[in-house]
Amino acid sequence: MILKQGNRRRLSPRTIETYQNCLERFFRKYPIEPRKVTKKDVKDFLDGLIAKDKAGGTIHVYLNALKFFFEECLGKKMRLDIKYCKRPKTLPLVLSKAEIKTMIENIKNHKHKIMIALMYSAGLRVSELLNLKVQDFNFKEGYGFVRQGKGMKDRLFVIAEKLRGILLQICAGRKQDDFVFVSNRGKRYDVRSIQEIIKKASKMAGINKKVHPHTLRHSFATHLIENGYSVSDVQALLGHKSPETTMMYLHTASRNMLNIESPFDNL
Repeated sequence: MILKQGNRRRLSPRTIETYQNCLERFFRKYPIEPRKVTKKDVKDFLDGLIAKDKAGGTIHVYLNALKFFFEECLGKKMRLDIKYCKRPKTLPLVLSKAEIKTMIENIKNHKHKIMIALMYSAGLRVSELLNLKVQDFNFKEGYGFVRQGKGMKDRLFVIAEKLRGILLQICAGRKQDDFVFVSNRGKRYDVRSIQEIIKKASKMAGINKKVHPHTLRHSFATHLIENGYSVSDVQALLGHKSPETTMMYLHTASRNMLNIESPFDNL
């Protein structure tokens, strides 16, 4: 049932799988007919997770899964408006511009270097980088598109001037629906490969921080703010649904989004 409704609502396969796992755990604890489940049952279940010291994000996922099942799939008027802290209020790890530059310079493999530079320069998630196709670039206008990113949304990203020519060479002579980055065997890279590239590069650069792919996205957003762009500008480029999510990077004066230059061009 959740699979059918999830597909209809265009949830990602990963979200559907996660929701199914959450429901299986819930009904192991409450093995009753779904329509007989009460709001108190749900609250008691979530309170049990809190008692086990589960992370706020984990609890929020369970809440969303249960809300989706009972309200969307069963049409049960349960009004699950229970509030739980989604995540701890901690600032993300951010690298300085100098650290980003040094890290990228320490990547010896040319293709790997371009991949990591593009991730930072456009604020891309790993999955978004790996899913890029030749048709997603508009080199003439200097922008590209993330297709069906997080939340199944498309969004625009800026192509750094320093990378435009190199990316154009990579895409030259290839089919529009070809993936941009493939291994020597013609296969797409996996997330683990990107994680290892970044881990090795940061170590060689002497960065004593736990750097991961998303660190580049955090750094991209922070450096845009430092360069004078507003929260609304950065929010659009990151694809955040709410400006509150972007507020962690601080807000400053507004500029026109189409005039934004990638911070990679200022390294």
